[in-house]
Amino acid sequence: MEKFFVQNFGCRATQADGAALETLLAGKGLASSGERSGADLVVLNTCTVTSSADDDVRQTIRRVHRENPAARILVTGCYAQRAPDELASMAGVEWVVGNSHKTQIAEIVTAAPYHGNIHIGDIFEQRDFLSAPVEDAAGDRTRPNLKIQDGCNNRCSFCIIPFVRGRSRSAPAEQVIEQVRALARRYREIVLSGINLGRWGREPGSQMRLADLLRRLLGETDVERLRLSSVEPMDFSDDLLHLMAESPRIATHVHAPLQSGCDRTLRRMHRKYRPRHYADRVEKARALMPDAGIGADVMVGFPGETDAEFEESRQFMAAMPFTYLHVFTYSERPGTPAAEEAVQVPMAVRKERNRVLRELAAAKNLAFRQRMVGRTLSAVTLAETGIALTENYLKVELAAAREPNARIDVRIGGVTNAGLREVGQALPPANTLLLQSLPDGRGSV
Repeated sequence: MEKFFVQNFGCRATQADGAALETLLAGKGLASSGERSGADLVVLNTCTVTSSADDDVRQTIRRVHRENPAARILVTGCYAQRAPDELASMAGVEWVVGNSHKTQIAEIVTAAPYHGNIHIGDIFEQRDFLSAPVEDAAGDRTRPNLKIQDGCNNRCSFCIIPFVRGRSRSAPAEQVIEQVRALARRYREIVLSGINLGRWGREPGSQMRLADLLRRLLGETDVERLRLSSVEPMDFSDDLLHLMAESPRIATHVHAPLQSGCDRTLRRMHRKYRPRHYADRVEKARALMPDAGIGADVMVGFPGETDAEFEESRQFMAAMPFTYLHVFTYSERPGTPAAEEAVQVPMAVRKERNRVLRELAAAKNLAFRQRMVGRTLSAVTLAETGIALTENYLKVELAAAREPNARIDVRIGGVTNAGLREVGQALPPANTLLLQSLPDGRGSV
């Protein structure tokens, strides 16, 4: 029996696609290989959000071909949709399949061989929804990620994603309910994710919104805790925020991409809000959920960003009740308006601005963690021995190991270099608080 191995790059949506691909391939009679070196078919499910993401994929293709030259390599995902010829020219690559044809991969690899193994179509005509629960996301194996939305109708000037993911489309409500019902039998917490999650249910003719779906999930399943991944700020409606604040079964965790706190920069980015609009949503969330984890994606070095604009952005972020930030350095993406701007910020300046915001984020995160000392927080134990993740997105070192995948209450005794420690857990060395780090992840939870 032919063995396959699927390797995912990038966001949680890609991970969900990869889980679905594994199911489709197994349904065609292929067997999953535990490791890449033992596979007859290696599927690389790619990301293209930055140039470094592209570099990772190309390096992996070369490595796979060198280590396992007999393996057939199929490259799919966002990079494949954006630059199929570039990938098809690499040694060892047998197929390049864009997101437009991803649902057909199991048929493609089991069909009779023929010339012309690039499968790319108009992504904006894509209506299929490919998703399966990712039950080992980030290696914790206790917080499955369920993609319920794909694609994006926005046209941010720096972003390639709409052109490789297509239009916004939602998983049917009944499908989501059934998947959550099944997952809730085995897991204490389920993470709902999407490319633009807040747009769930916004297709023409639909009357349901994300908050309505959450109410149905709470009413029709036994899920103990739902967590929302990244939601655009203006999709955090009053209705959604009130529901999050009122339901003990929804994590008090708000992740709202900001990108910049400067009005002029946001306009050039073609973002659909201004700093005052963003502040209104985040401050509303803080008022309703005083102990919530509140985070954002922020970008430095966007084309034309002056020192004054960066400082305006930094001051805005400093004034917001953030508990963490995911800081990204702008990366030119071919085919986007921003990449064609005449005034590009020097890389050294971008890196310095990144450092400044990471220091700001670390200080905010430390202050938030210090405020939790003495509190009792609800948490879910992870597969990582002796670690739990709180409702408000903080990692806790436990005083004694507990079984993974359990919902527990934890009394916080102090802070560690990156999280919290339970009362009774041994104190860290005195110098471990000199450096602070952010929660794991890149713009998703």
